[in-house]
Amino acid sequence: MKILENHTLESSEFVEETFAFWYTDDNHIRSPFPDYIQARLKIDATEKFYTWVNNLKPEAKDEMNDEIIAEKFEEIIFEAALPLISTEDERISILYPFLPRVGDELADEEKKASIIADRIIKKDEDTNFLHLTCINKETGEKWETSFELPA
Repeated sequence: MKILENHTLESSEFVEETFAFWYTDDNHIRSPFPDYIQARLKIDATEKFYTWVNNLKPEAKDEMNDEIIAEKFEEIIFEAALPLISTEDERISILYPFLPRVGDELADEEKKASIIADRIIKKDEDTNFLHLTCINKETGEKWETSFELPA
């Protein structure tokens, strides 16, 4: 499988397309990776991916398909990003890239617009919750909410 061979055109295109996907904000996906880590992350994750590839047994390489390879590369990217970030909020974005972020708008129980001012992960026994502190845009009043995070 060409995509698993280091320095081939197919593998280069695969790497570039994957990073373009995760580094480009579009209408339904926002990059969880801060600009200041993107260059280093690309190098680190690509090196780790090729190390993983080079350590696969030949029979394992034969069993690989595009979906498995893409999932593994994304897993490596997200793992490699964690040591590069500097804030807990950035860590939350990487761990849960599709959840609301600080600065996002959210409606309260009365459907009034609020802005997310802070978010933290809280643990209750074996369950993690995302705890949000919001500020009502009209009144400036703070309110809080939490929801269970996926395992």
